[in-house]
Amino acid sequence: MKIFLRIITAFILIAFVSCKEQKNGEYTEIPPENLDNIFASTEQIPDSDFLGDDACKKCHVQEYKDWEGSHHDKAMQLANRETILADFKGEKFTSQGVTSRFYTQGDDFFVHTEGPDGKYHDYKIIYTFGITPLQQYIVEFPNGRYQCLRTAWDSIKNKWFDLYPDFKVVHSEWLHWSRGGLNWNTMCSDCHSTNVRKNYNPDTKGYDTKFALINVNCEACHGPGKQHVDEASRMGQDYKASGNMQMTVNTPPKELVDQCARCHMRREQISEYFNFEGTMLDHYFPQLIDDRLYFADGQILDEDYVYGSFIQSKMYQNNVMCTNCHDSHSLALKFEGNDLCLQCHVPENYNTPKHHFHEVNSESGQCINCHMTGRYYMGNDFRRDHSFRIPRPDLSIKYDTPNACVGCHEDKDNEWAWEAFKELYGTPDYEHFSEMLAPGIHGDPEGKEALLKLMHDTLQPEIARASAINGMQYYINANDMNNLMTFLEDSSPLVRGATLDVLGNINTTDYATYLIPLLKDHKRSVRVKAFYALGTLNENQIPSEYKEAYARVKKEFFTYLDATSDFSGGLAKKASYYLKKGDLSQAIENYGKALDIDPLNNLVRTSLANLYYRNGELDKAEKAFKTIIEQEPGYGPTYYSLALLLAEVGRTKEAITELEKAITYMPENLRVYYNLSLLYDKGNERVKAKNTLLKGLKVAPTNEDLLYTLAFFYSKYGETEKAKEVGRQLLQLYPNNRNYITFMQQLEAVN
Repeated sequence: MKIFLRIITAFILIAFVSCKEQKNGEYTEIPPENLDNIFASTEQIPDSDFLGDDACKKCHVQEYKDWEGSHHDKAMQLANRETILADFKGEKFTSQGVTSRFYTQGDDFFVHTEGPDGKYHDYKIIYTFGITPLQQYIVEFPNGRYQCLRTAWDSIKNKWFDLYPDFKVVHSEWLHWSRGGLNWNTMCSDCHSTNVRKNYNPDTKGYDTKFALINVNCEACHGPGKQHVDEASRMGQDYKASGNMQMTVNTPPKELVDQCARCHMRREQISEYFNFEGTMLDHYFPQLIDDRLYFADGQILDEDYVYGSFIQSKMYQNNVMCTNCHDSHSLALKFEGNDLCLQCHVPENYNTPKHHFHEVNSESGQCINCHMTGRYYMGNDFRRDHSFRIPRPDLSIKYDTPNACVGCHEDKDNEWAWEAFKELYGTPDYEHFSEMLAPGIHGDPEGKEALLKLMHDTLQPEIARASAINGMQYYINANDMNNLMTFLEDSSPLVRGATLDVLGNINTTDYATYLIPLLKDHKRSVRVKAFYALGTLNENQIPSEYKEAYARVKKEFFTYLDATSDFSGGLAKKASYYLKKGDLSQAIENYGKALDIDPLNNLVRTSLANLYYRNGELDKAEKAFKTIIEQEPGYGPTYYSLALLLAEVGRTKEAITELEKAITYMPENLRVYYNLSLLYDKGNERVKAKNTLLKGLKVAPTNEDLLYTLAFFYSKYGETEKAKEVGRQLLQLYPNNRNYITFMQQLEAVN
């Protein structure tokens, strides 16, 4: 697990942006009376409005026939002999030291396996999940919790297997099957059933989850059918669609993709539940491209559920939608092999060795094997990357990213692939967004400039531009803020949302006038992010013309916090909000609750430790830092933070020990060398003080702080000539620095 400690400097901005709405990519003033048009309804749809597939198939016979037996139909079922694919005949399966036994008792199905207390128990299977290439099984726990077993059934090879065979999980961890990581209520239910309400109770930490229909029914995609059926029954042959149904043949391409994306993307939940009001971004905000989910160039790494890849593609930019390739009801591909791609791409240009340089109809000549490489998830589920990219071995050389060439030619390397690519296709005469995004995600020296270029390139995919802004949080300084503010008016809500996420990390009121208009943004996710970013304001600081919007968004924001309060990250967000408000006790309390859910979340523990430190609770801060070190002994920044604490309370020798460890684990961090040299000097260990600085200067020979401190030490220790030598180097690098000029004058005066 990575932990990032980031400090962003405060800044001053003087500006005002008027309240505007987006319309066809342009912005116009929003009259206050139009707020009702902005804020989508949050009313829950009654289960009685969902009539079930029997009502649909009366008129839509072929559609029902196509849907029946599909992955949507079998998304979730009651467990019985007809729905369970596995044997359950007493077979045993062992993985990571845990042996599970699967058996029947009467008409019921059970598993004997390790529970949340580390002991073995018998659990009854209540539901099945999916059909192929695997089927999962769900058991009921107290407090309305339902948990998905980590051991699943391979329905292709007909055997049990571990979803994560190389990943050891202790029973007390959040990722254990009996805890949050495989909890059905919060991780699965929203997309595997219809009209789901999670109904989490933070006081009891229990659920009362409800749904209208157990599976992904017709109405999960098309919306509740009651009004449609009533109108059709009343009007008979004179029926005309009233436009109340979702995902119809008249739905515009990008809107259709967004409607599918509700379940086919990694996302942050914004609303309490999905009620078909507004758009996808009124209920969810997608995860952007970062190094946790994607390779540096945007290729899939962790599961992204397709959407985050697809909207990177030229396909999406040119209004290709999911149903151009997939049957909307059976979900099967519409054509086999290259015929699927040749719907649009001229065969003479593409389905030929002159293009792909492989035999026609061979495995290597399949479009998808070059342009849709994939990865296995959940043990045996191969999923293809939907960004439809041209292989780029040159980027693989620079950033250690995959490419299709060496994916097939496993005996070759990226250098070979790049030379072959140039020989066959020449050097690319285009610039893909990944050439700008990868340096920033990879942390290259030119990363910031590359991200800035991508942010401003409106011809690039909006998720790429939003991801570039998100990546800027690791580079940004006060001089960049005016530049960043322009993106609050961007036509893309993803870009506006990403900008607000970055600004939300900066606790100052100096730029509030830029943010306040976003309280009237057309997307709930953007409004919620704006409210968080404005957390340092008091309500009486909100201009009168925005007070009504502020009050409405406040309700949306706290609904968002409630909706994510069963996640460690959701509670950490709540803690951060209270920290913005200056309520340290609430911040500490919610960080503590977050750790109750996931005791190994050291991102949260680091925040809590720093808050203890800030609040003067040094004993608690020290304990928290030491817990992190115990859990992640190879993570250098924690040693550094602990050392600063120990130095502050006068425990110099212990602080030195922790800084020495910090250098071992993060030798590129120059501040460690600087602080360690000061502590050595404080203890009159002159040789170690100088040597520490010299080691740091081997990493960064022109670092100003290290050079000046070394010159100062030489002067202090009476080594005047060495001090002058370093001083001259400083003046050569920084000739106009008055401090260095004065320092050299003082050294010259010694002789």
